[in-house]
Amino acid sequence: MHGGRVVTPPLHSETAGYNATTADDLPSLRPALFATGSGRVRLHDFQFRALSETCEMNTLSRRTMLMAAAALATSPSLARRGPQVQGGVFPKNFLWGAATSAYQVEGNNINSDVWMVENLPGTLYAERSGDAANSFALWPIDLDLLKGLGCNSYRFSLEWARIEPNAGYFSIAMLDHYKAIIEGCRARGLYPIVTFNHFTTPLWFAALDGWHNPQAPDLFARFCDRCARHFGPLIGHATTLNEPNLAGLLGEILPGDLLAGDRAMQEEAARRQGVARFTPGNALYVRDPAIFRAHQMEAHRKGVAAIKAVRADLPVGVSLAIMDDQAVGADSIRDAMRERYYGEWLRLTAETCDFVGVQNYERKVWDAKGPVPASTGAPRNSMGAELWPGSLSGAVRYAFSVTQLPVLVTEHGVCTDDDSVRIWFLTSALSELKRAIDDGVPVQGYWHWSMVDNFEWGFGYKYRFGLYELDRTTFKRTAKPSASVFGRIARHNRVVA
Repeated sequence: MHGGRVVTPPLHSETAGYNATTADDLPSLRPALFATGSGRVRLHDFQFRALSETCEMNTLSRRTMLMAAAALATSPSLARRGPQVQGGVFPKNFLWGAATSAYQVEGNNINSDVWMVENLPGTLYAERSGDAANSFALWPIDLDLLKGLGCNSYRFSLEWARIEPNAGYFSIAMLDHYKAIIEGCRARGLYPIVTFNHFTTPLWFAALDGWHNPQAPDLFARFCDRCARHFGPLIGHATTLNEPNLAGLLGEILPGDLLAGDRAMQEEAARRQGVARFTPGNALYVRDPAIFRAHQMEAHRKGVAAIKAVRADLPVGVSLAIMDDQAVGADSIRDAMRERYYGEWLRLTAETCDFVGVQNYERKVWDAKGPVPASTGAPRNSMGAELWPGSLSGAVRYAFSVTQLPVLVTEHGVCTDDDSVRIWFLTSALSELKRAIDDGVPVQGYWHWSMVDNFEWGFGYKYRFGLYELDRTTFKRTAKPSASVFGRIARHNRVVA
């Protein structure tokens, strides 16, 4: 606390050494009426925030501030997007793309653990994945759209349940299917980033108690070996697992008390499968988090070894979910929470990986007692979480400080039905990311989540992250304005709104 109020951390992460201007720091500019050469204009609160959070006082003249104020007052959409200026050029060969996961876009993954759970009577899933975006058939269209935007990369995942629908049986047809996607990327000049496992596991694997099973690491390594031998030479970068650091912790992060319901679904799935326990890969309720996490960590180790045994020069990493955790006040628990959420996985990444994948959507401010709620006027996503464009920069700075590895932003985006919010958030976040790069953080690429509106697990299709809108009947992809903005950024290799 400072002066009887919570001191909100600046837009730039505290590790960056910046001191950005905020509304609280500019008492002389607080009046809602600004005098300009053409008269007086009124700034709404959200416009003032947009102005104050995107400007640095040491580079901002009063005349520039007044001109920006006038522009903001006459253009609400501009206020949300921030100044339409060109940022510095990103590094040569920087990778620009979008990301998807197989289960969330392919459709009809009937041999997957989640297909079983989402179709149970009384399931907590808001709706079935069904055909999803039909990307199992329409992947060439997805690649054409990304290429047409100006992207040079695509991140996607393998569906383990398609490739190994029964334990020990590997489908050549499905291995060829994913090989064709990788070849399709190469043919279009899209650098393929392949995630070997994005949460979901085969039905038979979950019926063996999933990641609780002591055989799980070897089963995953066998899968990695078979895939690497089939199309390893064509892959650009590979990640073993997606956000494994959240295992056993999702119940603390997602809204509402979902653990009891998820446990009931697992018990019903086990009963229907005739087994003692059924543990899906994206479980919210985890019976023994320590064992679950230990087996995933060992699976990562063995997966990396299996992939490297086939192709030693293939860069392999892991994608971790990392918030921009900020400390406020005396005795903040921020560092303790960082250790809880990321510590063991960041250390393992530093030991075993060629790069760290960072997936960021928000920040969390911690005082001595816990998380500090965002202000009532803060911009928010569709889930109600605060939108803070500096969170991506803060997350990559932290990940690099711990691992000292190159960083790939394997996911970043926002769920919103207001695409002007997506444009503002995207351009502002990328401007902050460029500051981190300028400060020496070796970020090598950025993949927006997601390419197209998709199945968002238990929330169904309610929350939309895509650059493209999905017609769930015709499967037509329609570009949102943000797709055009992102395409310009990718083509110019700089932030151009």
